[in-house]
Amino acid sequence: MSNLNIDADKANTFDAIVIGSGISGGWAAKEFTEKGLKTLVLERGRDVQHNKDYPTTNKYPYEFEHRGEPVLSIKNENPIASRCYIFKEDAMHFVVKDKEHPYVQEKPFDWIRGYQVGGKSLLWARQTQRWSDFDFEGPARDDFAVDWPIRYKDIAPWYSYVEKFAGISGNKDGLKELPDGDFLPGFPLNAVEDYFKNFVKTKYENRHVISARCAHLSKPNQIHLDQGRGQCQNRTLCQRGCPFGGYFSSNASTLPWAAKTGNLTLRPFSVVQSVIYDDKKGKVTGVRIMDANTKEVSEYYAKVIFINAGALNTNLILLNSISQRFPQGLGNDNGQLGKFVAFHNYSARISAEYDGLKQYTTDGRNPAGGGYLPRFRNVYKQETNFKRGYAAGFSAYRSSDSDTNTLGEQLKNNLLKPTLGPWKVGSHMMGETIPKESNFVSLSKDQKDAWGVPLLNISVVYDDNDVLMKKDYLEQLTEMFTEAGFKNIKANDGTQAPGLDIHEMGGARMGHDPKTSILNQWNQLHACNNVFVTDGACMTSTSTQNPSLTYMALTARAVDYAVKSLKG
Repeated sequence: MSNLNIDADKANTFDAIVIGSGISGGWAAKEFTEKGLKTLVLERGRDVQHNKDYPTTNKYPYEFEHRGEPVLSIKNENPIASRCYIFKEDAMHFVVKDKEHPYVQEKPFDWIRGYQVGGKSLLWARQTQRWSDFDFEGPARDDFAVDWPIRYKDIAPWYSYVEKFAGISGNKDGLKELPDGDFLPGFPLNAVEDYFKNFVKTKYENRHVISARCAHLSKPNQIHLDQGRGQCQNRTLCQRGCPFGGYFSSNASTLPWAAKTGNLTLRPFSVVQSVIYDDKKGKVTGVRIMDANTKEVSEYYAKVIFINAGALNTNLILLNSISQRFPQGLGNDNGQLGKFVAFHNYSARISAEYDGLKQYTTDGRNPAGGGYLPRFRNVYKQETNFKRGYAAGFSAYRSSDSDTNTLGEQLKNNLLKPTLGPWKVGSHMMGETIPKESNFVSLSKDQKDAWGVPLLNISVVYDDNDVLMKKDYLEQLTEMFTEAGFKNIKANDGTQAPGLDIHEMGGARMGHDPKTSILNQWNQLHACNNVFVTDGACMTSTSTQNPSLTYMALTARAVDYAVKSLKG
């Protein structure tokens, strides 16, 4: 029997274990396997293989039974998930339903998740911006959170590394607050977007409208063709999974690349219950999982563990990983694990119309989504009654209308030849929120999920800083729209709960001091040097940029460090 146990342990032993297969987990898998490490990737959801498992990717609108909308009964069963713009007939199979993995809302929070191989890399908005030292130095300068243990120079080469492989489209804009990257050609702005860009450049100092930077192959290089990916076809049906591999996802890129090395073992339907800390050996030795279908519990072992389960689930796993050494959760000597959770504030929008440039219209689609206004508030100095600032999206399209008050052939002709109307323009806010100890996640003391893991309590809210920032966004964009000659301006001060930004961050933040942070400058637990966290849970602050590119760069950097450390 002992020999059988030894053989079983050997079969379950790897060089590295990666928990999660999304944006950061896929990168960890690629990096470990390329460096020759036998790597186990644990994914709690089902397998989704590139192309094979995109059931709606080539469907026409009329092929959806309800014109793309979930039926009322599904919406009623899923009040949280259905508030997300992705939750439509073409992609809701990639979104976790409310009853599939419940959680406790101590404060209203819409937690949007994707439990499948690839995670939310199938669903993300694909917006990719680098951070600058205005971001990394922000907490120290503006006296919040703790100081980041890294600066732009530490991560800049890793930004370049992941950009070249993933394929990021954008322009060299020369902005200090938004560093340029290693770009494929950017997607062009349309006539009104370009008009607004030039107007802002002329009217305002230190305000810029640029073409949005995105993880789409506008013009693939050989490295992308080697991945089996092709040029983006501008379909803008990305949430269905792209049959061309035109945008970056774990499914189309990093996981197949890792599989080709022969060093990857992918285990779907594997719900991680905890990370195993051996009190006798004084170190982490592996991971305990429950099979999502059979409910069988298994243990897997490795020299190094990367936790990339998604920010809040990573916090959940760490908090539930208790031992004699760590009674409050793995690495939680300071009691701060799960605290200082932050997010992005997307709760304000503004729309308008423009009567100019009617000699132009739009033809085709822009996968980048249009324009982007990098943060312009409190960049070089404090100038408002709130801390930090916001970025903003900007887009425009030519409206059309069809007279449907007729019948027969005339109605058909009206529908086939709509009348062009004014240009419609719009913007949405992307506000930085301040991490606070009062925004936290914790384990339920009396409720468990179907896999024996405590439910996650979420207590995260907006604060006065968010209110002041949103007010300023609406005032500034209203002024800019007015000065640009836009009409029928409508400001929407939304009431959505935190969470729909799908950019939750923190809880296991990086920092210099083990007394005030969970991770060091290498994303390594201060108290467990063979455990790393490189997803959103590691973030010390949120800045305004979409965070996924930073997760990718941090992951590649951390794996490089971990492997070098293993080799001594």
